[in-house]
Amino acid sequence: MISRKHLANAIRALSMDAVQLANSGHPGAPLGMADMAEVLWNDFLKHNPADPTWWDRDRFVLSNGHASMLLYACLHLSGYDLTLDDLKQFRKLHSKTPGHPERGLTPGVETTTGPLGQGLANAVGMALAEQVLSARYNCPGHRIVDHRTYALCGDGCLMEGVSQEACSLAGTLGLGKLTVLWDDNGISIDGHVGNWFAEDVPTRFEACGWHVVRNVDGHNADAVAAALHEAASIEAKPSLICCRTVIGYGAPNVCGSHDCHGAPLGCVEIDLARVELDWPHPPFFIPEDVARKWNARERGQAAQHAWKQSFVAYEAEYPDLAEEFRMVMQGDLPKSFETQADRFINAQQAEAQNVATRKASQNALNVFAPLIPSMFGGSADLTSSNLTNWKGCTRLSPGTLDGNYLSYGVREFGMAAIMNGLALHGGFIPFGGTFLVFSDYARNAMRMAALMELRTIYVLTHDSIGVGEDGPTHQPVEHVASLRLIPGMSVWRPCDATETAVAWKHALTRTKGPTSLILSRQNLKPQKRTLSQTNNIERGGYILRGEANNPEVVLIATGSEVQLAIDTADLLESLGRRARVVSMPCISLFEMQDPLYRSTVLPELSLRVAVEAGVMDGWWQIVGRDGLVCGMTGFGESGSGEALWRYFGFTPQALTSKILELLLRQDKIRNRLAQMLVCKG
Repeated sequence: MISRKHLANAIRALSMDAVQLANSGHPGAPLGMADMAEVLWNDFLKHNPADPTWWDRDRFVLSNGHASMLLYACLHLSGYDLTLDDLKQFRKLHSKTPGHPERGLTPGVETTTGPLGQGLANAVGMALAEQVLSARYNCPGHRIVDHRTYALCGDGCLMEGVSQEACSLAGTLGLGKLTVLWDDNGISIDGHVGNWFAEDVPTRFEACGWHVVRNVDGHNADAVAAALHEAASIEAKPSLICCRTVIGYGAPNVCGSHDCHGAPLGCVEIDLARVELDWPHPPFFIPEDVARKWNARERGQAAQHAWKQSFVAYEAEYPDLAEEFRMVMQGDLPKSFETQADRFINAQQAEAQNVATRKASQNALNVFAPLIPSMFGGSADLTSSNLTNWKGCTRLSPGTLDGNYLSYGVREFGMAAIMNGLALHGGFIPFGGTFLVFSDYARNAMRMAALMELRTIYVLTHDSIGVGEDGPTHQPVEHVASLRLIPGMSVWRPCDATETAVAWKHALTRTKGPTSLILSRQNLKPQKRTLSQTNNIERGGYILRGEANNPEVVLIATGSEVQLAIDTADLLESLGRRARVVSMPCISLFEMQDPLYRSTVLPELSLRVAVEAGVMDGWWQIVGRDGLVCGMTGFGESGSGEALWRYFGFTPQALTSKILELLLRQDKIRNRLAQMLVCKG
């Protein structure tokens, strides 16, 4: 009979062999966590290796993603499409086994992890998704949503602040389907953590409303199994299982030390570990009896088949709910959505309301959210400022999990990472709000959303120095530019209600990648448009004024500065200069258009002037070296919005003066060149 320890040693052997072959990686954690993982994967995890996307599977998150070989070993052993050859390509270019787990690259990987703490927060989002969906779609006699979320984490994850943000909220909401196993080995890269991480973690989690199983021997399979059974019996609280382990377990000379954290063990130490673990097999060899015991395909297919049968019965009794559940889990929108969205966009243009774009955003939500059952909103304690709620939304609370709006509290990073978990789980299009200046708190989770191509939406209000009296701590200057730097992040800064509605439509129909909506606090004047111009908003940039002329100057602006560009164009034309105004709410989308369209909007021979009350760097690629960027060179000030616009030179008169100065300088250069050509002739 094969012992549990022998099954766990298969994980250890594959992990240390792959790290050694790659000459890079982290062997210590997989060796220490192998016993915990073996029990969880073989006795508790409900999954089907033949179909990693089965909707009612348990979710497994390896939050300390540097231990990736533990996950890859479990995936291979249990029967996922991950071969021994794939394991031998660990950390190599274009392999299915990258250095840290990447969602969408490796079958069975639920989320991209590595930045510590975020995987744990993703798991909170997944558990939240399960409980909301179960409250919404389960009916008497039918539990089509009934799975758990498991996460493994280390000391580093619990040191990162995002884990506290997310776990505090998980305890408050009572997410009883969430179980976290803490690899309590007392080691991080710098050594023994006692000098910098000495807090009472179990008591901290109990204070946050978690059920805690203390002092579990992480190398005793029976103790781990008993703790997992106990956690499963607690329905009203998430559970933390505190597993005492030894990092590098089985490697006799480096176990218990940070020396085995992030470096290969070496051939000599691996040979000694094979003796210590009673694993007398060559590298990458798994005995047939071990492989057979690990393989989960048969029981996984049986579990999924049973679920499919239950869904057929559910569909027969509740056809409308079944159809909606299928739609949201597939990530689809109602078939009529785009038509209704276009109708709303045209209505916004016709109504020409003078509103802040944050209010225009809420107006769009009032129309779009009731159409889309998968929309799940929230705010980091700024609902009344972000205006992220809508008529008829239901606030989530510990006693009401069948909701579609969550007050995350002052937890921007936690909110963004939980939103990622909601999107990863499926069934939701999550959006969350905060002030633009506080997007810095959430930025790494926003980056991870872009890396994973998740459909998450960030409502970022109070978008400029126009915030006024709150001063530079609340006035974003570099934030729009920094968000535009994230590959795959669609950044929209609309200038009025019509552009805001188009931005929301784009965000909701965009299935691969996150969107940031940059919105104003102050009211903005509506712009006049033809039907063609309204349609061209979806191209990211378009001619708002001066379509027919051959412009000397093209003013390119976003958000509140579009009206400034219009007023400046008026002044330039009164002085005999031909001016065009281009509204560019989404630079990345405009740059995806065909060259002919882009050159039509931005003629090569015109002076290009970008106007945006933020840092100037990103605009030079659009205006060129001979162009002009009117932006900020420092932080804002405390004062009224109107006073700040004047002080920092965002007035038609100030902009016109700069433009005329540059035009005159260019005229002189052209005249001198013409004279030189005449002389040569």
